[in-house]
Amino acid sequence: MSATPPLNPLGDADFDRLEALLEDPSLPEPMSLDEVQGYLCAVLSGPEQLPEAQRLAEILGSDDALDTDVGREAAELLRRYTAQLEAGLAAGEAPTLLLYARDGEEAAPNDFAPWCEAYLFGVDASPEDWFEALEAEADAGGAEGEEASDELDYLDERLFPMMLLTGEAETAAREHGEEWPQGEELESIERECEERLPYAVVDIYRFWLAKRGIATVRRDDPKVGRNDPCPCGSGKKFKQCCGAAE
Repeated sequence: MSATPPLNPLGDADFDRLEALLEDPSLPEPMSLDEVQGYLCAVLSGPEQLPEAQRLAEILGSDDALDTDVGREAAELLRRYTAQLEAGLAAGEAPTLLLYARDGEEAAPNDFAPWCEAYLFGVDASPEDWFEALEAEADAGGAEGEEASDELDYLDERLFPMMLLTGEAETAAREHGEEWPQGEELESIERECEERLPYAVVDIYRFWLAKRGIATVRRDDPKVGRNDPCPCGSGKKFKQCCGAAE
């Protein structure tokens, strides 16, 4: 097996160049840099990672973009950034969120929305549904069903910041006739979700990393129970390590 190539992390000049490339008019409908980060955090997670070619085409706006000089240069920077981002997530490091100010103003709470929308878009793009298998196990009942139910709760809790900051949580609550907080109470919840967001992203990535097993994304790997040894090799139970709640 070949050794993993050394990381070549992006510096400030690289980020500036990538931002300029993503704004190049030759690209049809590329993502902005904040959307790229949110999207990558999601597609690197999940039961199975989205293949590189698909995620690059989505970021750049089309498959054809990869055949252009701008697309090829952007793709190389994106490959480096993806490796850099994933290494941090695997190490349990909460990413510094790239947030863009809208309308020429300084970053504001609603500037989290594009980032979170891109993350949820990445969840939906997963080759294997994040919840289907867990929901089937939970419905089956028994000890494994209880574990699957706990895991669903774990994911729901960590996805909540994205759902709230995009407005999807409010929409769902109102559709079910539930009361929704207002004023200072809502502002306090929003600030809490903003603070929790980077840590939730790490938790979700490491949850799926443990579920997939180290160095493999095979779908037929044995299920990792919360009381099983953690696949990361720490010697701890999964629920006390990569599956632990904050």
